[in-house]
Amino acid sequence: MDQTEVIAQAKDYIAREQDAFFKAEVEALLAKQDWKELEDRFYRNLEFGTGGLRGVIGGGYNRMNTLVVKSATQGLATYLRKAFPEKAAAGKLAAVIAYDSRHYSPEFAEAAALIFAGNGIKAYLFSALRPTPELSYAIRKLGADTGIVVTASHNPPQYNGYKAYWNDGSQVIPPHDEGIIREVNGVKEIRELTRVEAFSQELLEIIDKQIDDPYQAMVRSRLFRPELIKAKAAEVKIVYTPLHGTGALHVEAVLGSLGLKVITVPEQREGNGDFPTVSFPNPEEAAALELAVKLGKEKGADVVMATDPDADRLGIAVPSGKRGAPGDFTLITGNQLGTLLADYVFLSLKETGKLPPKAAMVNTIVTTGMQKRVAESYGAKCYECLTGFKWIASVMAETEKDGSANVVFGTEESYGFLVENEVRDKDGVSAAAMTAEMTLYWRSKGKSLLDRLDELYEAHGYWEEAGISKYFQGPQGPAIMQGIMEGYRKNPPKTLGGLGVEKVRDIQESVWKYPAEPGKTDPVDLPKSDVLQFYLSDGTVVSARPSGTEPKIKFYASSCTQLGPGGLEAAKSEAARKLEAIKKDIRQVIGD
Repeated sequence: MDQTEVIAQAKDYIAREQDAFFKAEVEALLAKQDWKELEDRFYRNLEFGTGGLRGVIGGGYNRMNTLVVKSATQGLATYLRKAFPEKAAAGKLAAVIAYDSRHYSPEFAEAAALIFAGNGIKAYLFSALRPTPELSYAIRKLGADTGIVVTASHNPPQYNGYKAYWNDGSQVIPPHDEGIIREVNGVKEIRELTRVEAFSQELLEIIDKQIDDPYQAMVRSRLFRPELIKAKAAEVKIVYTPLHGTGALHVEAVLGSLGLKVITVPEQREGNGDFPTVSFPNPEEAAALELAVKLGKEKGADVVMATDPDADRLGIAVPSGKRGAPGDFTLITGNQLGTLLADYVFLSLKETGKLPPKAAMVNTIVTTGMQKRVAESYGAKCYECLTGFKWIASVMAETEKDGSANVVFGTEESYGFLVENEVRDKDGVSAAAMTAEMTLYWRSKGKSLLDRLDELYEAHGYWEEAGISKYFQGPQGPAIMQGIMEGYRKNPPKTLGGLGVEKVRDIQESVWKYPAEPGKTDPVDLPKSDVLQFYLSDGTVVSARPSGTEPKIKFYASSCTQLGPGGLEAAKSEAARKLEAIKKDIRQVIGD
């Protein structure tokens, strides 16, 4: 992109952007002739992908700002009116908007609401920050046609984002995602109202308690043993952190109403888009839980919990017990907590006589295979889907429609869990409540969560997962990642970590390939996605995919080691050795 193009794009943006802060940013860059920064802000438009928008906050077409949010919402509104012409003609379309604690989230949310109103679509807007799962719940509760939540989930503070939802409360999937993207890319005119006009025309309504109260009641209703909680709640102490995000409102209220003692990390309780106490507000990162674990040690907590800024993910740590020194805590991975919750949900349904016929769970293709074994041990089925909770919601909807299964649990390895049907996205609030009950249940049996996890390993083999990610920033980033994926496709490795590659699942090309039989192929029954999976001789699965929301490529490895004479500790050592060898081979390819 040459200087002339950069200047033209920048001047066009300045003329269209109504927000003084973002406009001034670009004007200052032009005055300084900072061509490198300007090129990064204008070499492309911030892509409205299948999940919406996510990017660094700032002025420019390759940034998150008011103009980009308005354009995206105009495209969504146009698509919605075309998708439901009769409702549009009758003025019956509605949208719900929520937002988290990130910088400019309130401004972006209101801008989107006023675009919906300008297109004759009633906008239901929360007056303050609310979790993503509540947005999904509100869409279904209000019978709305779409929804958006302004959030960048667990990204660093400089990011914000925009996730689009359909009328079933799940994030948009084909064909709607492609249709919305076409409309967003074709926006030429933006229609909007002022706040006063939107209220006077009854096209803007503020919602809070009318959704908060039933949402909390729903979360409580999904628990299995209210009588156990009532009798034993005083025995369990929970330390919790919302990581400066949206979770405190509901986690404190729900757990508190059950009689559970919740001690919230004071430095992290209030919403703050700077996330001043953490590098990444991500419960997947051990560093993000440091303050909570420290407080957990001081207070003698039975479990430490953390939700990410939009409270759709949950991470936990538990006392190490015999695994470590007194007072130590062990971080539970997303795969492990998903396995524990799957086991608890199926066990509880069976014990209470409520396990439905055709019971099932759903997880993603990069989630541990241990969960399938757990589900099958209860006579249930485990469906697999692409990465992303919208695909879990899609399986729920499909099986609900054709009656092929009763899905009672959904999970993904990145700390996403769903224990209810009223929400169609991962829900950190309900997962926190269920985890608290699960902790109490196993405590009543004289066991910790780690004890139960060991029992599951004894029954289903020792499973361990590992991940590698590498960022590729700037204009060259996408091409580098594409080159890595093309290299793996053209010359798939014969071994990884010293283990032979027996078959390859190429989800982009919808085909199974067999290195030992070059002509042999089988079809893959999944929507196309840029994912490669290598199945190794010992059953280990290694997956590679570029992230759909960040400029990085991600690798996942899941390995099962059967327990032998050396027991669990020997199996753990063997799994660690295998995974380290696999990671070494991957690093040689990505240059990490």
